[in-house]
Amino acid sequence: MLMRVETSCLLAVDFQERLMPAIHDADRIVANGAWLIQIAQRLKVPVLASEQYPKGLGHTVAAIRDLLPAEAFMEKIHFSCAAERDCMRRIDALGCQQIIVMGAEAHVCVLQTALDLRAAGKDIYLVADAVSSRSPRDVALALERMRAEGVRVVSREMAAFEWLHQSGTDQFREISREFLR
Repeated sequence: MLMRVETSCLLAVDFQERLMPAIHDADRIVANGAWLIQIAQRLKVPVLASEQYPKGLGHTVAAIRDLLPAEAFMEKIHFSCAAERDCMRRIDALGCQQIIVMGAEAHVCVLQTALDLRAAGKDIYLVADAVSSRSPRDVALALERMRAEGVRVVSREMAAFEWLHQSGTDQFREISREFLR
């Protein structure tokens, strides 16, 4: 099943200030996450961002926070966004069947969010080049488990090209010039 603009939303999980310094390859996942957020915004794909206990872990890193309006952010204390009543209400309010997930940590909040959303009947796409954990081994195990549970593992470019759906449009040319070269 292809990701479609009309049925997708992008969920950025816990790209937080005090967490990112401990995350393996954090600069890469933050850059890839910011890249995908910008494309989602251009294509009018809704974007939400969760923050796990921001009093302890800080708010979302500036590279992502500065791209999003204040109303895009959701606080949580459960590891899974779907276990947090307000987060799930916000996700459901978007009316999207396809949830594209990225963030940290792959084996904790990302995994639990993806599996809970999958159990709630959503189609989940995990952006592999925009997720990480403190340990690369935990990332590998998380991806393996999510695949086994029916989560579709994709790259940021897969999401972008599937959302674009075709070349030859003004929208494709604009995004291609700015993001795909």
